[in-house]
Amino acid sequence: MSKQHKETMSNVDTAWLQMDRPTNLMMIASFMTFDEPIDYERLLATIERRLLIFDRFRQRVVPPRIPFGNYAWEDDPHFDIRAHVHRAALPAPGDKAALQAMMSDIISTPLDRSRPLWHYYLLDGYKGGSVVACRLHHSIADGIALMRVLLSMTDLTPDAPLQADPAEENSPDKERGLLSTLVSPATSLARTTWRTTGNVADFALHQSMETLRDPWRLVDVAKVGAGSAARLAKMVLRTPDPQTPFKGELGIRKATAWSDPLPLPEVKAVSKALNGTVNDAMMSTVAGALRRYLQDHNFPVDNLNIRALVPVNLRPLDEPLELGNRFGLVFLDLPVGVAGVLERLGITKHKMDAIKRSPEAAVFLGILNIFGRTPRPLEDIAVGIFGSKATLVMTNVAGPRDPLYLAGSLIDRMTFWVPHPGEIGMGISILSYNDTVTLGIIADAGLVPDPERIADEFNLEFDRLCAAVDDMAVKSAKPSKLAQAVKCAAITVAGRLCKNKPLPGSAYCRVHQPR
Repeated sequence: MSKQHKETMSNVDTAWLQMDRPTNLMMIASFMTFDEPIDYERLLATIERRLLIFDRFRQRVVPPRIPFGNYAWEDDPHFDIRAHVHRAALPAPGDKAALQAMMSDIISTPLDRSRPLWHYYLLDGYKGGSVVACRLHHSIADGIALMRVLLSMTDLTPDAPLQADPAEENSPDKERGLLSTLVSPATSLARTTWRTTGNVADFALHQSMETLRDPWRLVDVAKVGAGSAARLAKMVLRTPDPQTPFKGELGIRKATAWSDPLPLPEVKAVSKALNGTVNDAMMSTVAGALRRYLQDHNFPVDNLNIRALVPVNLRPLDEPLELGNRFGLVFLDLPVGVAGVLERLGITKHKMDAIKRSPEAAVFLGILNIFGRTPRPLEDIAVGIFGSKATLVMTNVAGPRDPLYLAGSLIDRMTFWVPHPGEIGMGISILSYNDTVTLGIIADAGLVPDPERIADEFNLEFDRLCAAVDDMAVKSAKPSKLAQAVKCAAITVAGRLCKNKPLPGSAYCRVHQPR
């Protein structure tokens, strides 16, 4: 009998494992929709051949045998793939409301800790086609690594070969559990993965928010320096986020929703016209959607800012990706109290630019590393302190640019949801796929029973942003000049041209705004 493979869990992964609580399960969940029925056996074979090459998906969590010992990953001696891939039918009429209810059930159910911490679902009967949903525990890996793994199961064509070359797959160079197979041409899985998106590695390295490309910031936490203590103190001493309908006592039931897809070329065009990024535009649009939701629920929004925790990748871009967690979190103030769409985008861009220059993410990763060595009760206290400083978790990921196939069927759309630790009651995720952008929302059902209202407002708010850009162009004598302006049009008291950048939607900087 072969010896079981056992591996000590990292401190950061342990921290995410210990953050699990009935009211906030630390799972990353997603689904893909298809216009045609999916063959269960082919899906099963795809998962077996593409997903299970990574050891972690055959391993269960083993608790420490001594107080304050380490958790470990251990091969599940009773592993059965069919226990992790279930098939079910959506209740009639098989529409969006039925899928929302089903996804809420799935996301509200804890994973079985006696088995590997992942699950797939084939849901039949969605608008005449199928849905493939999955949930994976955050302790396995962060969103970047998991997305890479999940995309490795997809293809560019419906008839792509399923099996890898056995000679290559059994090569002694194959590393256990490493995602290096996805960035190396040494295996056929890698070749499949690179074909999938035109370059899946490109996807991992070109995310709009989660990857900040400044090389100086991609450093080991231990090298952040003495400034870490001051930064940590500043994070801890932040005032708690304002009390809104989004905050309160949490229950075990989650509500899910997603927006209609936005055309990505239009999002890019609007962002460029306002001298911003796609991420600036999307974060600002989310802030506007939250503002409208609060107003509809008769909550005062004047001068209101609410904080979001935003994941930031800290993996070096020139190294193979591994399963596990290597990201930090930063605080982003959302200007919910700002009524004007152009002004709100300008403020959001300013705050996003400040985040990109902050070492806060690396400091937060160091905190998670400490959490993983801390007894669960103490970690809960610390997570509660940090959780009180924010209202939601929000992330924006640039996904595959080309249409993809899973198990021979074309993926119509993709959506995912991010977990939210501590007493945070909502997570918002933005994902692009095949030239569209979709918003996903997961929230405590007691606090936000109608997250679809936020999703609807997201679409409407983007329409308002487009209308404001169109109106700006009409009012400008030279709209192209205004859209592309890089310097303020004002004359200083010294008689020279101002060198400051203009605010979005204006020819003037903040100092020289017309009174």
